[in-house]
Amino acid sequence: MRATRFILVVAAVLVAAACQRGEDAAAPRGVDQARLEAAEGNAEWLSYGRSYSEQRHSPLTQVNAENVGQLGLAWYAEFDTDRGQEATPLMVDGVLYTTTAWSKVYAFDARTGQLKWSFDPKVPGQKGMDACCDVVNRGVAVWNGKVYVGALDGRLIAVDAATGKPVWSVQTTDTSKPYTITGAPRVIKGKVLIGNGGGEYGVRGYLSAYDAESGQLAWRFYTAPNPQGLPDNAASDKVMAEKAAATWSGEGWKQSGGGATVWDAMAYDPALDILYVGVGNGSPWNHQVRSDGVGDNLFVSSILALKPDTGAYVWHYQTTPGETWDYTATQHIILADLNIGGQVRKVLMQAPKNGFFYVLDRATGQLISAKNYVPVTWATSVDVRTGRPVENPAARYQNAPAIQMPAPFGAHNWHPMAFNPKHGLVYIPAQQVPFAYTNAAADYSYRPGAWNTGLDFLANALPTDQAVLAATKAMIKGQLIAWDPVAQKARWTVDHPYFWNAGVLTTAGDLVFQGAAQGEFSAYHAGTGQKLWTYKTTNGVIAAPMTYELGGEQYVAIMVGYGGAGALSAPFVLPDRPRLPGRLLVFKLGGTAKAPEYELPERAKLDLTAVSSTGDVRRGFELFHINCQVCHGPNASGAFLPDLKASQMLLSPESFHSVLIDGALAPRGMPSFKAFLTPAEAEDLRAYILSEAKGQPVPAVPAPKGGPAPKT
Repeated sequence: MRATRFILVVAAVLVAAACQRGEDAAAPRGVDQARLEAAEGNAEWLSYGRSYSEQRHSPLTQVNAENVGQLGLAWYAEFDTDRGQEATPLMVDGVLYTTTAWSKVYAFDARTGQLKWSFDPKVPGQKGMDACCDVVNRGVAVWNGKVYVGALDGRLIAVDAATGKPVWSVQTTDTSKPYTITGAPRVIKGKVLIGNGGGEYGVRGYLSAYDAESGQLAWRFYTAPNPQGLPDNAASDKVMAEKAAATWSGEGWKQSGGGATVWDAMAYDPALDILYVGVGNGSPWNHQVRSDGVGDNLFVSSILALKPDTGAYVWHYQTTPGETWDYTATQHIILADLNIGGQVRKVLMQAPKNGFFYVLDRATGQLISAKNYVPVTWATSVDVRTGRPVENPAARYQNAPAIQMPAPFGAHNWHPMAFNPKHGLVYIPAQQVPFAYTNAAADYSYRPGAWNTGLDFLANALPTDQAVLAATKAMIKGQLIAWDPVAQKARWTVDHPYFWNAGVLTTAGDLVFQGAAQGEFSAYHAGTGQKLWTYKTTNGVIAAPMTYELGGEQYVAIMVGYGGAGALSAPFVLPDRPRLPGRLLVFKLGGTAKAPEYELPERAKLDLTAVSSTGDVRRGFELFHINCQVCHGPNASGAFLPDLKASQMLLSPESFHSVLIDGALAPRGMPSFKAFLTPAEAEDLRAYILSEAKGQPVPAVPAPKGGPAPKT
């Protein structure tokens, strides 16, 4: 009997040792609901925002404000993709899981960096055309021995966490429409939650829940009405009929699906059993086109509270009623308990694109407070009594263009923020960018598969006067803002020279970590903002860091790789930024690893002296800013994607047409534009790009309305 008892005690000790936070296991034990709910205080990183609250705050203190200067590289990995790297890695049972551009998944030994496996969903290259903001992916979810990834082409895929072999795959979107997935899934009570993107192109948004074991659809919640006016046999049917449908008018939204895509933010409160979801912009952007300028258009630019078991509606809060500026509410959502007015309140916090920081009661959706965290021109305030913004009447640009702050890039975009309970501060990766909104409702016509905004974006072509261009650039900047959500004011601010900067991590070691577009990864004091440590990454950083403990050592990890909407649509802000292979960098105290220096490619040069075109340069200018600006920058300023001004295809009409009309480079992400351009118009485009390449830019001229804008 004593021997049996001894064996049982030893077994119990071994099991307990295997379950110690952050320790290795022979194989992933599997993540279940109890483990996710307990994640707030452990040393791993089990979900996209570390825990269901999405605070991105780690209790680890081994790396702290006193010794962070001793951080050194522990290990690194380099990837085969050189586009934007937006993923936050997860660390489960000693294995680090991450994704890269083109939805590829990798698993590494989290202590040594040894590659365990990789999985490539083989997304078709031409799908890149449907991705408004680069072919990015923000990460995976892990549950019960499986890793889940949303692929750019709309598939939700489960792979075995130990081997990387596919277990099941389900198409979550209509493949005849330009849907994409770039966001990270979440898993709640055995259901994998995933949304989608594509609002600019003409889709209808929704959130889906799939059974984590089988991949069977459990429920779906639509965030815009059915254009046919019929029920969807979905979780959203009741609230759509009772609240949302009547807030939409006209016919414009019916062609484009209305937008309202759920492409990023989610959080969950286990005690209240409520899932919180951020909803995107309307489609087309222009409220005049979309809804005849009438109605709030629920649930565009809203925060939705749903029951995760069924998708049943609980409450909503709309940050931007009748949205008309691409002011999404898909930005990071954080849950916390705050002492407000002497009472502890269970709150939800969000800093959406529109520039106001919102604090809501997360049980009821009641607005507690809202203040602008950057300069804002579209509204003067938010009425706490009604919850609605007090708008500047001219901001809707119905009768005249309006120069607005924020731009469609937003005052804060997808880059995750973080909350430090000790300091009571939210750290926001913010930005200040102006934009000229110009109404094109009179000339709008829907173009399937293309950008449909209802705006005239030629007003945002770059000025040819160098002094004016310099003044424009001076207005654009990035910031790291330490925001007090109770007092609704900044405690400290770090200004960045460029605007498209990275997500944030904070720790109990009094630290805030953030990367930067110019190629840096830094640590700041969480209370004062003092910069304490910097590592030169060379390649720009846009992803958020994470941290974990393993074998008694704390590690800090960051995905490195510049890209996304800022790199594509505003390359003039950070010029001469080459595309470099993405990397995963993992640091620890005393780390001595060395990553090789990047081999910086030389800018391609063409001798265009004898090259000419019979095309119409002015017409080419117009066509470029309608069709090409969002990927290749205004005035063909982009060098992040292949620099068109240095492309070999410029050398002859035949080469140019083979790419633009025949789709010769479709497998590499440059599809044919024959649905939108005639061969003669393609030559007009070539003529314009040649003029820019030769330093003979064309002044801005009136042009057809309704083309695309820089997208976020």
